[in-house]
Amino acid sequence: MPKLFGTDGVRGLANRDLTARLALDLGDAAVRVLGDTDANATEGLGGRRRALIGRDTRVSGDFLASALAAGMSAGGFDVIDAGIIPTPGVAYLTSVLNVEMGAVISASHNPMPDNGIKFFARGGFKLPDAKEDEIEAVLGQDWERPTGAGVGRVSQDNVTATNLYIDHLVSTIAPVGADQKQPKPLKGLKIVADCANGATSVVAPEALRRAGAEVVVINASPDGYNINKHAGSTHPEQLQAMVRASDAVMGVAFDGDADRCLAVDEDGTMVNGDQIMGILARAKKREGKLAHDTLVVTVMSNLGLKLALKDMGIATVQTAVGDRYVLEEMLRGGYTLGGEQSGHVINREFATTGDGTLTALTLCNEVVRSGKSLKQLAADFPQLPQTLVNVPNVDKMAASTNVAVQAAVKREEQLLGDTGRVLLRPSGTEPLVRVMAEAATQQQADEVCARLAQVVADELKL
Repeated sequence: MPKLFGTDGVRGLANRDLTARLALDLGDAAVRVLGDTDANATEGLGGRRRALIGRDTRVSGDFLASALAAGMSAGGFDVIDAGIIPTPGVAYLTSVLNVEMGAVISASHNPMPDNGIKFFARGGFKLPDAKEDEIEAVLGQDWERPTGAGVGRVSQDNVTATNLYIDHLVSTIAPVGADQKQPKPLKGLKIVADCANGATSVVAPEALRRAGAEVVVINASPDGYNINKHAGSTHPEQLQAMVRASDAVMGVAFDGDADRCLAVDEDGTMVNGDQIMGILARAKKREGKLAHDTLVVTVMSNLGLKLALKDMGIATVQTAVGDRYVLEEMLRGGYTLGGEQSGHVINREFATTGDGTLTALTLCNEVVRSGKSLKQLAADFPQLPQTLVNVPNVDKMAASTNVAVQAAVKREEQLLGDTGRVLLRPSGTEPLVRVMAEAATQQQADEVCARLAQVVADELKL
């Protein structure tokens, strides 16, 4: 039987793979596994244990939230339904409201028909694999559920939750002073925000405006069906056009649950997650806040980022693809900044997970503080030409052990030397291998990738 939890919770086609019954069972199983038995944890709460639920704007989130809350409350937890709120908002509120767990109903950047459920443990951290395995192990089992006064309540509290989160976001770059006034560090900055018709449609524009920016907002009218549709970080064309048309100095694009952010400079040119991380890492180093002068990245980060940072005295530590693995390495090594090329940026000074709105605020703040345009800042982190080819219908698990494939990889690595690199990565969900090459020129990257892809296809074909 395939594993229920993937790299980012449970995902699938809503009402087919991810049903109301499964959501109810997940809520029921989660309270058994994540329920805090420490009496001190619920002191002052009358012994009541609490959970928090948030969701993105997909229409299926309504019935899935109701089912998940039913499973949790039937297990004896009082449930706070925060309504539509970004994934990092749930992580933050799980921490500051001292609840025992948080849950997000979202499929992030996936199309509207999909949905997902992921959990946060006390403190706002994503669950380790072992905890997810425990939840899966007790899923659907019968147990002695509470009755009478032991049953939990479900309360709606979207306004308070959203405002607490926005207050936190703005305070990261504009802390309230001794005079109880909040500065506006982004005053005079005109930006465009593409909210993907998703969970940050209210949060991001409000946070940016409260920080002083003039904000042109697009794709912030969710109707349950238009999340990520030709919008947001996976479809930046509207944002690029609007930045040019409105004479904005930059633009930011979020995905459906707003845990990632990409940017656009004044010319409408994309600024990817690697460049954003480079800009923020340099800023943190300047402020003495980049722990160990190190940025945590994944194997997909461009070699150009690593070479540029090396010249700036900043080291990089590399992990597998997935922001959960980035965070694990950050916690293990005591690092303060990390992320992915896709725009997941984890700033441990203020967050326990990737936060797109926080990334947008800190990036805008650096533009103002540096006195440079986003285009100028991004130019310091040039990206080497990169080619990626998916090789389908192959034995992906043999990629790391096949002698001919590994010999081909070694040949190409020797050819590139320090001027490029190659990467073979088995897909997590399909029978294919992703072949990636970076080189000094696009032609060389294309040629290296084509040669390697052919070897993979020939040697690993099913």
